[in-house]
Amino acid sequence: MTRSAFLTGATGFVGANLAAELVRQGWRVTALVRADSPMEDIEALDLDLRIGDLTDPGSVVAAMPAAVDCVFHVAASTNIWSRRNAAQERVNVDGTRHVVDAALASGARRMVHTSSFVVWGFGHDLLTEDSPRHDNADWINYVRTKSVAEGIVKQAVRERALDAVILNPAHILGPGDRHNWSRMIRLVSQGKLPGVPPGGGPFADVREVAKAHVAAFHAGRTGANYLLGGHDTPFLEVIRLTGELLGRRVPRRASPPWLLAIAARAYVLAAAITGKPPDLTPEGAALITHHIPCDSSRARRELGYTFTPVRTLLADTCEWMRGRGLL
Repeated sequence: MTRSAFLTGATGFVGANLAAELVRQGWRVTALVRADSPMEDIEALDLDLRIGDLTDPGSVVAAMPAAVDCVFHVAASTNIWSRRNAAQERVNVDGTRHVVDAALASGARRMVHTSSFVVWGFGHDLLTEDSPRHDNADWINYVRTKSVAEGIVKQAVRERALDAVILNPAHILGPGDRHNWSRMIRLVSQGKLPGVPPGGGPFADVREVAKAHVAAFHAGRTGANYLLGGHDTPFLEVIRLTGELLGRRVPRRASPPWLLAIAARAYVLAAAITGKPPDLTPEGAALITHHIPCDSSRARRELGYTFTPVRTLLADTCEWMRGRGLL
């Protein structure tokens, strides 16, 4: 039996990997993409592309097929520059509301919503799906809007009979990364890495995250969260391994949080003059100076989720980047 999927975020890091996994498993995939989205990572896939925008509810309704088996809502703004907070609100909050409304109106069988492990805020204990939420990171608009978006999905489950599952990936590595940890890899390759953040956390394989999305359709519990972590690794070790793989020298010690905070403020001040996005913001500095360990046992038990060694993830990412001329 051929399953049908409606996918948002297909041109992004996780979304492109999910699109490939769905096609590999024989799904018929309809993908909502913006007219100006780069298609190079999905152009070889057999997808039904529909032009639209999450911020336009009419285009979401028009693009979504009736009675689709699963709506995979992956698209999100990962912006961490306050100047772009309003646009991020429209994508992460309004966009999620539009997808939920369209899923219910079209009779979608199930929805899998991609959230993040940062929605719990900055805690000190091992994070589980039952951990209390802290609001100490809500000044970071990405954290706040992803939390609000998750709340929209949960409210629809409680009050509107939406059948939805929520996935909360940790740090993600793997082929297809153009804007996240690949940026750090490029800096190491160029010998321009200014320092190493003192934080750390679990690193997930984007390919396993993609498989977990499909498994969530089949086996996830309605309304449940699933943390998708990996081997817990200090950022300093990630940098060391990257330097080893690329044959480059890297810092041996992490930079103190106060130094990163000062640098972030300087970058933001410079951005106010140039208009160009800063390389580091106070929000970004906060995210990379914390260590958030998480327990993925629920996902491993119920979704068959698996970990990949960080060294393997970095090697695979570097190989993919070389193949695309990014290194």
